[in-house]
Amino acid sequence: MSSDDIKQERHKARQQKVKEKVDSRVAAAQEVKGLLLVITGNGKGKSTSGFGTIARAVGHNKKCAVAQFIKGTWDNGERNLLEKLGVEFQVMATGFTWDTQNKESDTAAAQLVWQQCKRMLKDESIDVILFDELTYMVNYGYIELDEVVEALSNRPHMQSVIITGRAAHRTLIDMADTVSEVKNTKHAFEAGIKALQGIDW
Repeated sequence: MSSDDIKQERHKARQQKVKEKVDSRVAAAQEVKGLLLVITGNGKGKSTSGFGTIARAVGHNKKCAVAQFIKGTWDNGERNLLEKLGVEFQVMATGFTWDTQNKESDTAAAQLVWQQCKRMLKDESIDVILFDELTYMVNYGYIELDEVVEALSNRPHMQSVIITGRAAHRTLIDMADTVSEVKNTKHAFEAGIKALQGIDW
């Protein structure tokens, strides 16, 4: 047997072990339910990841809805696309809280959107919901954590929810099925490069 044949056999044996482990885990995962996903961390791409999941779900003919906190005062590429495909958007539309600098009006705006979120979380016809930047609303006290936990806990069994934003509260992380942390290694903005339409927003 040549050295190439020996390498091939070793590779095949390694891959067979990997396959057996994967097959075993797939066979063990039998529970079917809607998922709670939290995408947090200081890096860029949290909202993008959430919207990617919404786009995927729409591609599978799932009914989806989006609530956006913080952002919403400028043209939104994801909204431009997804609304045409039947995705409901509820947008706080006050912009960044550090621009408004008015806690009372920001709280009122957040609460208006949150009321729509609570409606979504009771609607069995909605398969997937994205709560974009909800973590800030909880951390700033604009929306009570207990209310969020209760609404998430009582949602329809097969409804999946994605929450994005920095510094997700430990309670949300603990109750989530999947948690991803986006790390900031390098960002163009820090080098003085302007945000680019179609890439950054």
